Amino acid sequence: MAIIKIKNPAIDLDAAEIPNLPASKITSGTLDNARISLDAAEIPNLDTAKITSGTLADARIPANALNSNVSVPNQSAFKNLIINGDMSIAQRATSTTSITSSGYHTLDRFRTLMVAGGTWTQSQSTTVPTGQGFAKSLKMDCTTADASLAADDYLIIRQQIEGQNLQYLKKGTSSAESLTASFWVKSNKTGTYIAELYDFDNTRHISQQYTISSADTWEKKTVTFPGDTTGAFGNDNNSSLAINFWLAAGSNYTSGGLDTAWTTVSGRAAHRANGQVNLADSTSNEFYITGVQLEAGTSASDFEFLPHDVNKNRCLRYFYNHIDVPTRGDDGGYFASGYLYSGSRLYFQIPFFVEMRANPTLSAASGTDYYTFYRDSAADGFNTILSTQLRKNYTMLRADDTHISGTAGQAGGIHTTSNSKVTFSAEL
Repeated sequence: MAIIKIKNPAIDLDAAEIPNLPASKITSGTLDNARISLDAAEIPNLDTAKITSGTLADARIPANALNSNVSVPNQSAFKNLIINGDMSIAQRATSTTSITSSGYHTLDRFRTLMVAGGTWTQSQSTTVPTGQGFAKSLKMDCTTADASLAADDYLIIRQQIEGQNLQYLKKGTSSAESLTASFWVKSNKTGTYIAELYDFDNTRHISQQYTISSADTWEKKTVTFPGDTTGAFGNDNNSSLAINFWLAAGSNYTSGGLDTAWTTVSGRAAHRANGQVNLADSTSNEFYITGVQLEAGTSASDFEFLPHDVNKNRCLRYFYNHIDVPTRGDDGGYFASGYLYSGSRLYFQIPFFVEMRANPTLSAASGTDYYTFYRDSAADGFNTILSTQLRKNYTMLRADDTHISGTAGQAGGIHTTSNSKVTFSAEL
């Protein structure tokens, strides 16, 4: 039960307003100048206007015990459905150039979707809105323009969300929750942009417009999507919902009226992005976004900042960069221990600090002597890493290489070289 501590207040209350106040609760002074410790239930009708001086210190108050004009910032932990909305985690790279295709390029959990639509550099930028608590943003910089988009061209920044994280939204029922997206954006390209929710489980969508009004100026935007009473989200670890930030769209996506109510996508592609500006029409164009939050309800609350380690661990569920010497410079270190199963077959295991969403896929750079196995006063350079077992909690890897030559049972450490790179992905 929540406890309210009222320090040195002057309170004007009728006796009926504290009907269950026991004398033992008055720990010092009199009711005219009292120090009182009360259970919230003992003052159910407390009006803050009754507190004419003093403060409510160290209060732990459930929201339903407060008057409607009182708010508790961040009263619901993990209210934000978006992971890494402050753009602080970038395991893959802090900048990637010459982007012409879809993929995860820099910022964790934010995927680029594109068909044509120019060439781009995507980066983790330190340009942020002043005084809002953000340190990083996602930047898109057009390096080759596409002023005349083909009908099926598009450019989108997307985050996808697991169905099991969405059950409390009660989608597909008469009690379906609305969702409100809030975010900070900045661009030299003013005009209309589209934010869209996409339901993978039921192939439904809804879009809303927002406007960048002032060039090169950070602006906070808020768009609300009503609850969808049709089609429940699957209760699993698969992709159920995406939020799409459109940056460019050909006529196949803009030629119809905008679908601002939930509807089936089939036959409605032209209604997804009506009004969207073409950010790809000039190499002068750039776009910044940060503070992305998606929460239940019809209004936006302050951005929910999480501790860095919590934010990082949430990202590790989807992508784990174990070593990346070319990008991160983590050269000169042992990254696994292993043993020779035979004279030329090496096994080694890498545990994951966070259970991944699903059994991941391995990506390992290959080349002459990209890795070194040190054992029994010898060093064998080898070229390729292969997967033997890929599990959500660990992976067993192996190397079959003519450069490895030892005795079965010998153990040792696997060391990085200047080209070593080993990553695991369980992205949606």
